Amino acid sequence: MTDPLHWLTRPAAVPDADGAARATARQAQLTKPPGSLGALETLAIRLAALQARERPQIDTVQITLFAADHGIADEGVSAFPQAVTAQMIDNFAAGGAAISVLARTLGARLEVVDLGTVAASAAARNVRRERIAASTANFAHAEAMTAPQVEQALNAGRAAAARARAEGADLFIGGEMGIANTTSATALACLLLGQSARQLTGRGTGISDTQWQHKVGVIDRALRLHRAAVDPLEALRCVGGFEIAALVGACIHAAQQSLPVLVDGFIVSVAALLATRQNPSIAPWLIFAHQSAEAGHRQVLDALDAQPLLTLGLRLGEASGAALAVPLLRAACAVHAQMATFAEAGVAAKNPR
Repeated sequence: MTDPLHWLTRPAAVPDADGAARATARQAQLTKPPGSLGALETLAIRLAALQARERPQIDTVQITLFAADHGIADEGVSAFPQAVTAQMIDNFAAGGAAISVLARTLGARLEVVDLGTVAASAAARNVRRERIAASTANFAHAEAMTAPQVEQALNAGRAAAARARAEGADLFIGGEMGIANTTSATALACLLLGQSARQLTGRGTGISDTQWQHKVGVIDRALRLHRAAVDPLEALRCVGGFEIAALVGACIHAAQQSLPVLVDGFIVSVAALLATRQNPSIAPWLIFAHQSAEAGHRQVLDALDAQPLLTLGLRLGEASGAALAVPLLRAACAVHAQMATFAEAGVAAKNPR
């Protein structure tokens, strides 16, 4: 019998070495000292390899937000009530959230995928309803998801990446919304990295010291309950969330389709870590936007050997940090494509030695 998730391990596309070589050669001819634009040069060359062309572009950006509720919220680990997840879906759809504003500013397409909330959100035409359940189970007492639920969530992410590719996206950004999802992501990171809750737990939505201690205790108890979950997908099933699983599926399938992924903050980075553990070939397709203020994010980035583009002290989530990095990618492409070469500008090149 065929494994319904066999697609997760299908190799990612291979970045184009010729595109990188041609972009590198062009960089050497531009009117500037070699390497003087630092990371902008590296980004342009990397994007050239990922897009298989000498002059890459980031014109069409797809931002997909996956929203879902978490049973672990019953443990009082968040500063906000669970009803906020559905309310924020309405806010995204109405254009009032930070990512809504940023998407408009960028001219990016914004899609919201509702994977299941306890409270009902309004019926908005620009929200995709792909409900799996009202929420995950409380992983302090049981596995967060059933195997069919994990499969459904992974496939929701896969479908989102496929839509982005079919609609001509140059870049895919995945975001998340779900009260208590930093607790889920932290527990998942602890299992993947072999770290304690105290080492990785952050402030999430802005909890107090007392609430932080409580959150650490909740995660520690859950880790003892699920300590046998060492396989990435089993860890995801035991302590993950619908939206985190969807992000895993989106990262993997985007890479399989030659679609670069700009990774957002802590929660999306944890999903990216799990995705690379499941399918290491996707790593070249992941560009890391920023290091957030969440305590465990640096350790997750280190495990991914990732160098984030920005450090702004963000901890909002919902793809906001990735959106802020898009102009940097666009600038790298523009400078690479539009700067004059020494020959075109009539400027003397560097003296040979």
